[in-house]
Amino acid sequence: MSDQKYPKPLPTPSPEAQRFWEGTKKHELWIPYCRSCEKSYWYPRDFCPQCGGRDVEWRRSGGKGRVHTFAIHYRAFHPGWTDEVPYVTALIDLDDGVRIFSNLVEVEADPKAIRCEMPVEVVFEDVTDEITLAKFRPASA
Repeated sequence: MSDQKYPKPLPTPSPEAQRFWEGTKKHELWIPYCRSCEKSYWYPRDFCPQCGGRDVEWRRSGGKGRVHTFAIHYRAFHPGWTDEVPYVTALIDLDDGVRIFSNLVEVEADPKAIRCEMPVEVVFEDVTDEITLAKFRPASA
C-alpha cells in the first residue's frame, strides 16, 4: 500500500458482497454458490439468479480462469487512471463457472500479448486499509 491517497474511485461494498471484500482483504477470492441448483454465480446477491433459491453459501475460488474478452483503454475515463494508460480490462471466465469483470495486469497492453482463452490467475492489490482489489494476470506455468 502507498502512503499517498488512492487516486481512483473505490468500490462501496454492499451488504450482499461483504464476504467477497472480507476475502480479498485476506488475498482470497470467494464466490456465491447456490446449494439448491449447485451452481456458482456472480455478482453477489442473497438469492440465486438461476433458480431463485435462497440456500446460498460462499465458496473459496481457486482464482484461475481464462480471458473471455478484453479491452485496451488508451484514454482514462477518470483522472486517476491517467498515468496508467494504456491499461486492460477483461471479462474472466473463472474455473468456478462464473464470469467476473476485472483488470488484467502484468501483461503488455497490446493485442499481440493478450488473447481470448488465455489462462489467468487472480492477484490482489491492497489499495487502502479497507479495500483490496482482485485483479488477474497471465497464469504462470
